[in-house]
Amino acid sequence: MGDNRIFAGGEFLITDVAPEEVFTPEDFTDEHRMILETANDFVEKEIYPNIDNLEKKDHELVLSLLGKAGELGLLGTDVPEEYGGLGLDKVSTTVVAEAMGTAAAFGVVYGAHTGIGTLPIVYFGNEEQKQKYLPKLASGEWCGAYCLTESGAGTDALNAKTKAVLSEDGKYYILNGEKLFITNAGWASSFIVYAKVDGEQFTGFIVEKDFPGVSTGKEEEKMGMHGSSTRPVILEDAQVPVENVLFEIGKGHKIAFNSLNIGRWKLGASAVGGCKRCVTAAVKYANGRIQFKVPISSFGMIKTKLANMAIRTYMSDSMMYRLAGMFDDKLVTLDADAKKSGAEKIKVIEEYAPECSITKVYGSEVLDYCVDEYVQILGGYGFCSEYPAERYYRDSRINRIWEGTNEINRMLIPGTMMRRAVGGRLNLFPAAQAIAGELMTYSPLSVQLPDTPLALQEHMLKMTKKIGLMVAGVAAQKFGQNLAKEQEVLAILADIMIEIFAMESGLLRTIKIIDKEGEEKAEYQIAAVKSYVDDIIPQIETWAKQVIAYVEEGDMLRTQLAGIKKLARYQPIDGVSLKRAIADRIIDLEAYPF
Repeated sequence: MGDNRIFAGGEFLITDVAPEEVFTPEDFTDEHRMILETANDFVEKEIYPNIDNLEKKDHELVLSLLGKAGELGLLGTDVPEEYGGLGLDKVSTTVVAEAMGTAAAFGVVYGAHTGIGTLPIVYFGNEEQKQKYLPKLASGEWCGAYCLTESGAGTDALNAKTKAVLSEDGKYYILNGEKLFITNAGWASSFIVYAKVDGEQFTGFIVEKDFPGVSTGKEEEKMGMHGSSTRPVILEDAQVPVENVLFEIGKGHKIAFNSLNIGRWKLGASAVGGCKRCVTAAVKYANGRIQFKVPISSFGMIKTKLANMAIRTYMSDSMMYRLAGMFDDKLVTLDADAKKSGAEKIKVIEEYAPECSITKVYGSEVLDYCVDEYVQILGGYGFCSEYPAERYYRDSRINRIWEGTNEINRMLIPGTMMRRAVGGRLNLFPAAQAIAGELMTYSPLSVQLPDTPLALQEHMLKMTKKIGLMVAGVAAQKFGQNLAKEQEVLAILADIMIEIFAMESGLLRTIKIIDKEGEEKAEYQIAAVKSYVDDIIPQIETWAKQVIAYVEEGDMLRTQLAGIKKLARYQPIDGVSLKRAIADRIIDLEAYPF
C-alpha cells in the first residue's frame, strides 16, 4: 500500500504524514483496475437497463442480479477463498463499493448483503458456520440481512427487548421480538439477529428465514431507495439451533459495533461513486441546456456548483482509499494464524473506528450536497421523476441515518479519541499541552514557506491540527469525563477533525501525484486543494472560537481567542479563478475531472 508505516486510529490529528505513506487511487494495481471495470460494467449492463423494474421491487430480478454479481466475484471480496470468496484486500472491496454506489437501490441490496449481512460470519463465525453459510452468501445463492434496530433500540442498540431463552431440551434458543427497518428482509435467506439471552446477555444469532417462528411484516413505504426491501422481521417463538449462536453469549455488542464500523467505511466508499455520477450527469445536462442562446454551463454560478461538487468528491475519494490502504497496511502485519482469525482482523477494523465514522459522515454529506446541486442545475426538471436527479435526491437522504446516524458518529469520533488518550493509546493530551508553549513564541509573520506548489496549504494544515488539538485539550480540561454530555462541543470537535482528515487526504494525494508525474499533470488537483483549504480555514477558525467562547471567560477567553487567531492567520487566495478552471475542465470532459 503506502510505505507500510502503521498508523494508530486517530493519529492523523497529532502526526505529520508523508505522501508516500498514504494509498491513493493512482496507486491502483492492474487487478484493482480490472475489478473496478468489472463492477462498473455490471452496473452499466445489468442494473441501468432494469432500473424501472428494480424500483418496483421485482423479487426475482433482484435475486437474479445478486446471483450474477456473485458469479463475477463481486460479493466475495471479503470472504476467504476456502469459503467460496476471493479473499482480496480492502482496496478491492472499496472499488466494488464505489461502483455499486451508482447502482440505485441495488447498491443497498449489495451493501447490506456483503457488509453487515455477511461479514459478522466472516469475522465471528466458527468453522462450521463459515462452511455452511459463506459459500451461499458469496455466490449470491442466498441474500443476507442484519437485524439490530427495534422500536426502542435504534442508536441505543443495547436497549434491545428481543429475548432468547434456551429450550427445555437444550437444542434451541427460542427468540421473541420484532426488528424494524431491516434492509433485504423481503428476500433474505439468512439474518444476523441480536437478542438478549434470558433477557440480559446481548448475543448474536444466525437465523434462517425458514426456521419455525420467523416471518416478515409488510414493506415500508419509504421516501427513497424504493427498489430495496425494508420490512420488520418478526420472531414468534422462533426456534434457532444452539449451534447458530454467533461468537459468544453476551458478546453480541462486539459483533454489532464492529460490523457497523465496516458498514460505515463501505457506505462512504459507495457515496463516492454516487458523487462522481452526479458531477457527470449534471455537466452533461448543463452543456445541453441553452438559455439566452448559450449553454448554462457557461454561467458563473453553475460553474461554481460543478467545481464545488467535484472538489468535495475529490476529498472524499482521497479519504476512502487512504483508509482502505490503512486497513491493508495493518492487516499484512498479522502472522499466518492471525490472518485466518476473524477476531484478529476485526481488531484491525476496530483500530480505525474514528476514521470509519469520519468517512461515513463526510461521504454521506458530500453526496447529499452533490445530489442537491444536481437537482438545482436541472431546475424544474430536477424535481420531476422523469429525470434521475429526483431519485438520486430521495435515495441519498437515508445515508445520514443508517449505519449510525451522523449525529451519533459525530459523538463517536472525538469520544473514541479522547478515551484512547486517557488510556494512553493516543498521545493527544501531551500534544495539546505543547501548543500553549509554542504559541508564546510563534509568529505567523515570520513563517518562511518553501517554493513548492502547495507549501501554504501544507502549512495551514499543520496550523489547523494545532487548532484542533488546542480546542480538544481545553474542552477535555474543562469538562473531564463530563465532556461526553457536552454534545454541542463534541459535534464541533468532530467537524474540525473530519475536515482535517479531508484536507490532509486530498493534499497528500496531490503532492504524491506531483512527485510522480510533475506539477503540470496535477494542475486541477492542485487547484482543488488550494480552493478547498481556502474555503475551510475560516470555518475551522469559527468552530474553534465557538468552543472557546463556551468554555472560557475573562482573560483566559481573550488569551485563547488570540491564540486561535494567530494559528489561523491566512491570506485568502483567488478561489474564484481556481474554481472556474476546474469547472472548465469538467465542462470540456463532460465528466468528473480527477
